[in-house]
Amino acid sequence: MNLSSILEKMEQGITPDIPELVYLLELPDGMEKDQLFAAAYQTKLKYVGNKIHLRGIIEFSNICTKNCCYCGIRRDNHKVSRYQIPEDDIVTQAMAADQMGLGSVVLQSGERSDEAFIALIERAVRRIKQESNGRLGITLSTGEQSGETYQRWFEAGAHRFLLRIEASVPELYAKIHPPDHSWEKRKNCLKLLSEAGYQTGTGVMLGLPFQTMEHIAKDLLFYQEMNVDMIGMGPYIIHKDTPLAKEMPDFDPERQLQLGLKAIAITRLLLKNVNIASTTALQALHPQGRKYGLLAGANVIMPNITESCRRAGYLLYQGKPGVNDDSAAGLEQLKREAAEAGEVIQWNEWGDSPHYFARRQG
Repeated sequence: MNLSSILEKMEQGITPDIPELVYLLELPDGMEKDQLFAAAYQTKLKYVGNKIHLRGIIEFSNICTKNCCYCGIRRDNHKVSRYQIPEDDIVTQAMAADQMGLGSVVLQSGERSDEAFIALIERAVRRIKQESNGRLGITLSTGEQSGETYQRWFEAGAHRFLLRIEASVPELYAKIHPPDHSWEKRKNCLKLLSEAGYQTGTGVMLGLPFQTMEHIAKDLLFYQEMNVDMIGMGPYIIHKDTPLAKEMPDFDPERQLQLGLKAIAITRLLLKNVNIASTTALQALHPQGRKYGLLAGANVIMPNITESCRRAGYLLYQGKPGVNDDSAAGLEQLKREAAEAGEVIQWNEWGDSPHYFARRQG
C-alpha cells in the first residue's frame, strides 16, 4: 500500500477500501501528507475552482431539546443562559448579510420540533426571501424534523439543509448520545431532506473519544453512500460542562487539526464536486486553521453574523473564535485569509453545490 497508488485510484473514480482510507488518515507530517493536500487542492480546482462560497451564520436560538454528550448547549447544561432571537431580528440580521454581499445565510439553532418553532422558521424564511427580492440563499441547520416540516420550510424558500450525523457508525453514535437519541431516525432525516428537494449536507466530529480511524474511514464512505451535496465536518473540541469532556483528558489541538485537514482532503478526492466547509473549529485550533482547510480542499466558509451580544450563548465547544468580534471585523479577517490562500471570495452568490445539480440530472 502506498500513497501514489491510492491517489491514482481516486483520480480514476475508484473508491478506496477502508484500510487504504485509514492509511491516508494516518499519514504523518512530511512529504506524503503534503502530497495528499496538493492532490486534493488540484481536485478542488478541477471540480469547483479556487472560489470561496460564503454562508453568514445566524445562531438564532440556543434552546435545545437534545442532550448530546459533547455539546455545550445540551438540554441539561443549566449553566447556559438560553435565548431566542425575535423573528424581526432574524430577518434584520439576514438583510444585513445581504448588504454585506454574503449572498447566503444559515439559520442555525438548537433542536426543537414544536409548532411554534416550526412556524417561526417558516415565517422568517418567507420574509427573508421577500425582503431580499429572492437574492439571499437560505440554508437551515435546525435538526431532526418530520418530512412534512422539511417540506414546509422548503416551500417557504429554504433550499439547503445541514444535518450532521456526528458519527456514521451506530455503535459510536450510541456512545456519544443518550439512549433516547436514535441514529436510525437521524439517518432517515437525511433521506427525507433529499426527497424534499434540498441540497443536503451532513458531517461528523473527528477525533472523538472512542473513535478509531476505521470509524472515520466509514464516515467518509457514508457521505458517498448517502450521495450528499455538502459536507460540514470538523475536529471535536471539548466543552468542560459536558459528560464527554472527561473522556478526553489528553486533548491535543495539533492532532485534532491535522486529522480535520486530512479528512477534508480525502473527502475532496473521494467526492470531488461537493461543497466542503472549512469550519470554525479549525480556526479554534489554529489562527490559520480556516485557510489551511481551504488549501486542503474546502471551498465554503461560514462567517458568524449573529449579534455580538448573543454569541457567548452559543458555545458548542470551548475556545470558539470570534465571540467578541463584530461581523465587519470577521469579514476583514476572512478577506486576508482568502488573499493569503490565493482564493477568490464569491460575493453576492448562493454558491450551490455542483454535486446537487449533477445528482438531480442523473
